[in-house]
Amino acid sequence: MKLLVLCITVLFSVATASAESVELSGRLEQGGIVFGTVNAGTQLTVDGRAVSVSDRGRFVFGLDRNARSSATLVVRDPDGAETTQVISVAPRDWLIERVDGLPQNTVTPNPKTVKRIQAEGGMIVAARNRTEPVPFFETGFLQPAQGRISGVFGSQRILNGQPRSPHSGLDIAAPTGTPIVATADGIVSLVHDGMVLTGKTVMIDHGFGLDSVYIHMSEIKVEQGQPVRQGDPIGAIGMTGRTNGPHLHFGISWYGAKLDPQTVLAALPAGEDLLQ
Repeated sequence: MKLLVLCITVLFSVATASAESVELSGRLEQGGIVFGTVNAGTQLTVDGRAVSVSDRGRFVFGLDRNARSSATLVVRDPDGAETTQVISVAPRDWLIERVDGLPQNTVTPNPKTVKRIQAEGGMIVAARNRTEPVPFFETGFLQPAQGRISGVFGSQRILNGQPRSPHSGLDIAAPTGTPIVATADGIVSLVHDGMVLTGKTVMIDHGFGLDSVYIHMSEIKVEQGQPVRQGDPIGAIGMTGRTNGPHLHFGISWYGAKLDPQTVLAALPAGEDLLQ
């Protein structure tokens, strides 16, 4: 599915002797990614969360799949003057996706397995809450594996006939052993050899709150804490964890906000410096 990248510019005056502007590009929509440039030294928050700004004034933030119809952007310039801007967030229609043939013990796990799933989920949350102060994401993003798109972001999942949480990533179906590469530069923030739901799992920290996750892998070729460059081999497609066939589940998040990987790939493609 080909996505059209929309560029939005939000201009507003900051109460200083000279006019300032914040230029936003990307997708102001549920599951979208937004990036732009401000004067160096400017501080930003979106809905109360601090947005990291690089020495060159570059920043990025994400909008969750269930983001509300508006977001509040607060801008404080280096002199301390502050302006608040409410930006509209476009809603999206989500697909209904039925997945059958999953191991039933992973759809309705017993209490012992539930505790393990919760502990493993805590590891992922902790990895997302730590972030590198380096804008590795400026490399842009590339699709980490080749194959058939078998599941899209945001779809309401019905697993073995039972409604479950919306799908939080992009599924790429391909034979076991198909190579997986790093979508962008970063630091490997989590490696796990066998989570209940996600199987062999890798996370990469791309800086400023952006993370990517790769799950159901058959093989892992990186270690936690290892720096990686875009395109470096990190593993291979498999069918470990809760899955009914070999595929890569590829996810991107900004802190706790789940983003649409297809949107990110289209809005920040590898090899193009859109953060000018």
